[in-house]
Amino acid sequence: MMRLHCPTALIGRDWADDVLIEADGQGRITAVTPDVPAPADARRAAGPVLPGMPNLHSHAFQRAMAGLAERAGDNAADSFWTWRETMYGFLRQLGPDEVEAIAAQLYVEMLKGGYTGVAEFHYLHHDRDGSPYADRAELSHRILAAARAAGIRLTHLPVLYAHAGFGGQQPAEGQRRFINDVDGIRAIMDAVAAAAKDDPLVRTGLALHSLRAVTPDELNQAIVGLDSPIHIHIAEQTREVDDCLAWCGKRPIELLTEITALDPRWCLIHATHMTPAETSAVAASGAVAGLCLTTEANLGDGLFPAPDYLAAGGRFGVGSDSHIGVSASEELRLMEYGQRLALRQRNRLRIDGPSIGAGLYRAAARGGAQAMGVAGGEIAVGQAADLVVLDGANPKLVERRGDLILDSLVFAGDNALVRDVIVGGRLAVEDGRHRDEENILARYRAAMARIRS
Repeated sequence: MMRLHCPTALIGRDWADDVLIEADGQGRITAVTPDVPAPADARRAAGPVLPGMPNLHSHAFQRAMAGLAERAGDNAADSFWTWRETMYGFLRQLGPDEVEAIAAQLYVEMLKGGYTGVAEFHYLHHDRDGSPYADRAELSHRILAAARAAGIRLTHLPVLYAHAGFGGQQPAEGQRRFINDVDGIRAIMDAVAAAAKDDPLVRTGLALHSLRAVTPDELNQAIVGLDSPIHIHIAEQTREVDDCLAWCGKRPIELLTEITALDPRWCLIHATHMTPAETSAVAASGAVAGLCLTTEANLGDGLFPAPDYLAAGGRFGVGSDSHIGVSASEELRLMEYGQRLALRQRNRLRIDGPSIGAGLYRAAARGGAQAMGVAGGEIAVGQAADLVVLDGANPKLVERRGDLILDSLVFAGDNALVRDVIVGGRLAVEDGRHRDEENILARYRAAMARIRS
């Protein structure tokens, strides 16, 4: 049971003062009562309380290579495709212990940055030589162990990755640790679901790496009977669009909508390069656009058509993807700043009121929860008790009230504004410190030393 008394809290799209939030043993909110004095047995929040932000797209192992691909090579046209070669080289050094240690450290950093849940888009399945582990779900189990050690909510998404390019091309050497068929990936999903069947903080879904890596027939076979989240990388780079056009005469999102009907189960990661017609179709489908602004900027992918997408009522959430940055506020800030730079205007992404930061935060929390398949994203009865307590004593929040709190968090804040983090009704971060960060960091350092040796 959790009882938290908040000096002020974001309830739906409105703010209320002196709010008592109560949750049951399963981590669900059972009561939200404003305008009440603090009960003697309730924990008192030391600042404004927000719904936690889901991180809807993560490749955990890439946290340990952040910063390693920032040197110009002989190729004057560095892009995602040259970055990918660095990534392939790095993952050859990772065994199960390293994968678990890196993921646990990342998840601690996510919690301290205001993320309360993560959708792990997990495509690293096999041993270094490409052979399956004795337990084909070995590395998925390591991700599950890392999430439990950190205390973060997890939607685990084993990735179907079968080919190297459109039309079922033979996989490349660097992709051998990823490759599975439909039966193989469903077996991994089943193994993780069985391991987490009694854990209210864990659920499973399916990820399709991309239309480059999965044929239309494989896609349809993989999603048969699924009522869980389905994620896919799509239209991230212009080369992907060009290759798809060359292969079938259609753009990636155009092709996807012909293969299957999009619906709220789907999360389209990046979706950077869309025509106006594609933008409208994705928005109308109820699917979530998974935006990863720090990674998209780092890779030079391009700029998502946010104004048109939001005007069409499109849903979105944010993720840290390659973890070149691990900050919910930074992702949202870049979403607006990209438009300001492109349009040379300010305050472009107005969603549900004049406050840009508040609109972005509320929408991303709801969209992220949908993408994770979680009843959450707002403080309300029946929702997950995933909460972020901001540091009310921080100078950046002094005399801030209502939506100005979120404007300050998104546009003037950083992870230092996050004071306490509650996941499923349990305290994971208190006064800026994770409950087990020293031990988790020690294991991460040992793993990095092994990689370096």
